[in-house]
Amino acid sequence: MDSVFEVIGWIGSILVVWSLTQSRVLRFRWMNLAGSILATGYNAVFEIWPFVAMNGAIAVINTYWIIRLQRERHDPGVYQVLPLAPDDPFLQHVLRVHAADIAKHRPDFVAKTLATAGRRSTFLVTRGDEAVGVVALHDEGAGVGLVELDWVKPRFRDFTPGEFVYRDSGALTAAGFRRVEIETHPELDREYLRNVGFSTQGTRWVREL
Repeated sequence: MDSVFEVIGWIGSILVVWSLTQSRVLRFRWMNLAGSILATGYNAVFEIWPFVAMNGAIAVINTYWIIRLQRERHDPGVYQVLPLAPDDPFLQHVLRVHAADIAKHRPDFVAKTLATAGRRSTFLVTRGDEAVGVVALHDEGAGVGLVELDWVKPRFRDFTPGEFVYRDSGALTAAGFRRVEIETHPELDREYLRNVGFSTQGTRWVREL
């Protein structure tokens, strides 16, 4: 029986350590919670009370943050959408810093062209004073915007903050768009698009605003 509990203890320890390697905030919290619960049970069996108290407290803290983060993920008061000129220095800085990650998800997007291309609208998604994502659209006329980039930092991807650009902020309609479209490509996150209100029409995903 002791060997079974030892396995449980090792699994808990591995989960806690592994959670520290996660860039996504919510994934880190869930893994750390699971590990701390297992560690609490293991230490309780062997009556190691200081570690029971420590891991129990970690589990409570993780539970609090998971509940709070889940509540905030759809709260338009938490995320803001700021329209910026394509050549805005801070926007260009964000795109340069995260160019490698952006290229993984949208390899056909070249950040430097934003500064010189016309008929393009760009929006910075922020949480507090931190930039968490960028949405860039090309104005195709007649109120239609073609989304060229919809990117979010890895640590915020569990919260889909891009939804505030399309749904809650009013930033796109204020910029004159009535419909947004996205060309189908291999890196497209179809589940995300459905969640924020897009549907397929021919070779594009379309959302009326």
